[in-house]
Amino acid sequence: MSSRTSETETSTDQGRGGALRADRLGTAGLLFSVLAASAPLTVMAAVMPAAFATVGLVGQPLIFLVLGVVSALFTVGYAELSRRAHHAGAFYAHIARGLGPTVGAGASHVALASYSALQAGLGGLIGFEVCELIDHRFDVTIDWWVPALLAVALAGGLARLRVDLSAKVLGVLLLVEVAFVVVFDAAALVQPAADRLSPHALNPHTLARGGVGTALCLCAAAFTGFAQAPVYAEETRRPGVVVRRVLFLAVGSVTALLVLGSWALTLAAGPRDIVDSAQKQGSGLLFALAGNTVGATFADVLHVLYVTGVLAALLAFHNVAARYAFAMGREGLLPAGFGRTRPAGGAPMAGSLLGTAISVVLVAAFALTDSRPPGDPTAPVTHLCAWTGAFGGLGVVVLMAASCLSAIVYFVRRGEAAAQRWRLLAAGLAGLALLGIAAYGVKRLPVLLGADPHGALSRVLPGLLVLVLVGGLIQGLVLRVRRPGVHAGIGRGDEARRTTPGAGAEQERDTGHLTER
Repeated sequence: MSSRTSETETSTDQGRGGALRADRLGTAGLLFSVLAASAPLTVMAAVMPAAFATVGLVGQPLIFLVLGVVSALFTVGYAELSRRAHHAGAFYAHIARGLGPTVGAGASHVALASYSALQAGLGGLIGFEVCELIDHRFDVTIDWWVPALLAVALAGGLARLRVDLSAKVLGVLLLVEVAFVVVFDAAALVQPAADRLSPHALNPHTLARGGVGTALCLCAAAFTGFAQAPVYAEETRRPGVVVRRVLFLAVGSVTALLVLGSWALTLAAGPRDIVDSAQKQGSGLLFALAGNTVGATFADVLHVLYVTGVLAALLAFHNVAARYAFAMGREGLLPAGFGRTRPAGGAPMAGSLLGTAISVVLVAAFALTDSRPPGDPTAPVTHLCAWTGAFGGLGVVVLMAASCLSAIVYFVRRGEAAAQRWRLLAAGLAGLALLGIAAYGVKRLPVLLGADPHGALSRVLPGLLVLVLVGGLIQGLVLRVRRPGVHAGIGRGDEARRTTPGAGAEQERDTGHLTER
């Protein structure tokens, strides 16, 4: 088979209003879209202080390094599957190819629920931070849910743009954000608090005091964004090459930024004081250290960029959730209307509206429970961010682990085990690590959320995820009995419509089920 044939083998039908527009993204546009979801400044301002304060480990750079290695191992198999399957519902398409369409149906619902929850939580975070900024700069108090809903609406509006234009918006926000992060890191390296460049945070002995598992769970969410790259494969030029390239570039970039950023925080505060500072200042840690290191004006601008960075991440997760809804509508897992796109730009409009509606409902539900005065750092918005983040992050980690298993099954079943042995080994190691992180995260959920260890929350959130999965599995089983042709096409995109010789046989080999001809 020629390289050109291989490249186009899994391309989708570009019927008017029924498919995403091809050839819109190159390497830079896709990389910007993926890194925006990883939100390095958001991780530095929100995740890192929480990890320092909760776990008390100075060696946080090593935690991010370990997670980077796990992500790289995961990417080895994930990238190969992505090269063979160009699909807007990447996780569930990959899982369907290895573990079967029924499991793929369950994974599709987990993916849609997880990414929808993450975007709603980011909307709440924007609301909280905008209120803090306005109160600090202008001494004006407003309800957190007002900017939260405005951010959700803005993301929904930007999602109507052509994906390449949306990528340019994300690229500008990301580049400015990363530039300021690098300036802070450089300042901390040049002018550390202890007047010396201490390597203490990079010493493996800092992890000996315990809490490593909890730290891994807290920081794992920072690495869920890069896995979005294959979602845009149908809209990418030369997806078999570009998606694979972006996956490895994203993992390397995120790992480098977070390892350096967490080390810079310890240097700016001092290795002996970083935990105490994080416990006292919370999410204000980065901005306080930036003010001391670079200056008050820099810190104020950094705080504004933090908000725009969260908005960029919100838009990135919104785009991904919309594409999962589109893919599910195209394959009969959601009503057919979700499987159509906006004729003007090719955006999945129904999926975008669904994501906006879910975010509005969640923000409104938490806002209605908020009885405190405007401007207070209220419990409802904190719970919205923490609970949706835990639910969505856990869901994505589980999907990553399932994708590793699927890759192994896929290659073994196709008789490629010997040729792909290194990919199988990498997928196995990554899958075990990801399953361990997910299991330990569920066990330590009360600690991660600051909740009552004996409360119902630690059972409710994982229970909701299981409920979503079971609902998807039941739908898959029903489709298998009542609509076997639709069931066989789960995770296949528009491949079932191909008229090339041998397409039907190829599909049968991949799914393990007879398809309707």
